[in-house]
Amino acid sequence: MKHKRTALKNIEKSLLNDKKIVVLFGARQTGKTTLSNTLLDSIKGKTLRINADENKYIDLLSSRDYSKIKLLIEGYDTLFIDEAQRIPDLGINLKIIYENMPELKILVTGSSSFDIANTINEPLTGRTSSYKLFPISLQELRETNNVFDIQNKIEEYLIYGLYPGLLNYGSIIEKEKYLLELSNSYLYKDVLELSNIRNSSKIKNLLKLLAFQIGSEVSINELAQNLNMSQETVNSYIDLLEKSFIVFRLNGFSRNLRKEISKRDKILFWDLGVRNSIINNFAPLNMRMDTGVLWENFIIAERLKFLSNNSQNIKPYFWRTYTGAEVDFIEEQNGILTAIEIKYKKPRNKAPQTWIDNYGNNFRCITTENFWEYVM
Repeated sequence: MKHKRTALKNIEKSLLNDKKIVVLFGARQTGKTTLSNTLLDSIKGKTLRINADENKYIDLLSSRDYSKIKLLIEGYDTLFIDEAQRIPDLGINLKIIYENMPELKILVTGSSSFDIANTINEPLTGRTSSYKLFPISLQELRETNNVFDIQNKIEEYLIYGLYPGLLNYGSIIEKEKYLLELSNSYLYKDVLELSNIRNSSKIKNLLKLLAFQIGSEVSINELAQNLNMSQETVNSYIDLLEKSFIVFRLNGFSRNLRKEISKRDKILFWDLGVRNSIINNFAPLNMRMDTGVLWENFIIAERLKFLSNNSQNIKPYFWRTYTGAEVDFIEEQNGILTAIEIKYKKPRNKAPQTWIDNYGNNFRCITTENFWEYVM
């Protein structure tokens, strides 16, 4: 594995010491299988590796019949199920295995959380440890690169993103081809198959509209009108895209002051290479009009990766008033609010006065000159 993944150590501990069923979520192509195989190759005993994309395993692993399941897994020390969201009633069947073979170590991966999380969590309450795997984070790049090198490649990351497979390519043509194939072939696969959406163009058109609106509050009503769909359908599609780790929502922060905007969300992308491939724009930063919002999306996504990878919990928001005062990113942790302004070039010295008057002056500004302190 070229880049050491931050989650590896915690996953190993959960699998070997905590006697938990380990569930690893993440979008396709983020390296779940590579990380899992790296871990499994390092532990003792026999491992049964199952790819649930192969139909031959699905009937047996969804049978609820331990006598049948035992024929497959008996004699192994570790069970690894890749792309497990394809197996119906997986949680109940894992519970049967767990109760009958308590010494068996179980590692499960899924490229979407909307099916697998529900089917696993309810029957296995208290018996699982869940982790998320994102595209490579700057913190993970820091393991093999110094800050100077990373800083010099910021433009590349803003345009092409940080999917693990992308880092194997050197030329612009190869990078663009990889991203276009990723966006057209892999990302929608589980969304379409598991949600019975027959018209993939609806999802793609929705993503294109969202890609053009990063940095802005999103109107579900406007999206619905543009796509000729109901607001309920648009919301459900966005929910599926979130649970497939393509986009994430940022809610508006409000303590119910009359002038605060809180009913609309911002919708950002976990990876900007994916975002740029959706709108087919890989132009350099000096030819773009969206550099500021790319930088904002990038820093927020990197911060959320950092917090998740290091098991730190915060509630993230943005803040804006109807009079135009705004803060790009708000962190709420243990009741303490921190206002974060994200500027590509010119720093900002303090939060808007309206924010200070109501919430205090716990403030910092993140630029290309100091970002590593915040995300690495």
